[in-house]
Amino acid sequence: MFGAHELRPPRGATHAKKRVGRGNASGHGTYAGRGLKGQRSRSGKKLAYDAFEGGQFPTSRKFHVLRGFNNKWRVPFQPVNLEALERFADGAEVTPETLKQAGILKHLREPVKILGRGELTRKLTISAHAFSATAKERIEAAGGTAIVISDAAEKDS
Repeated sequence: MFGAHELRPPRGATHAKKRVGRGNASGHGTYAGRGLKGQRSRSGKKLAYDAFEGGQFPTSRKFHVLRGFNNKWRVPFQPVNLEALERFADGAEVTPETLKQAGILKHLREPVKILGRGELTRKLTISAHAFSATAKERIEAAGGTAIVISDAAEKDS
C-alpha cells in the first residue's frame, strides 16, 4: 500500500519553471519577457493592485457614477389595475391566488398592489398587499371592500 508521502502528480502535469534572463539563446533573454520600458519592466516596487490602470481614473471607481443606484430595501410589487378585475363576477372574492388562477399574476413570490387605472363596476372583495388611494376609492365607490394583507399574518400561516 502506498502512503500519502509517496504520491506523485501524473507525468506531464508539472512544468519546469521558466528561467528568464539566461541569454538570448533561451528565448527569454535581454528583457526577460518584460518588454522594453515602463513601470512593469522595472524591478522593485510592484503595482498597488491588480486593477491598476497606470494612474488613469480606475474603471471600478467610474462605474458607480455611471450606472445609477439600486435600493436594496425596495419591495418589488406586482401591479394589477382595476380594469383587469372586471372579469370577475359580481360579489366575488379576489385574492392573489385567484388572480394567479385567472392568469393576471405570473407568480405569488412578490406582493400585489392594486392600482387605479380603469373603471370598476362590480362589487368585489379584494385582498392585496397594497392599494393606491385611487384604487381604494373606486373599489369602495362600486360597493366593494379593499382588504390589506399584512406580511405578519402571511408568515404565520
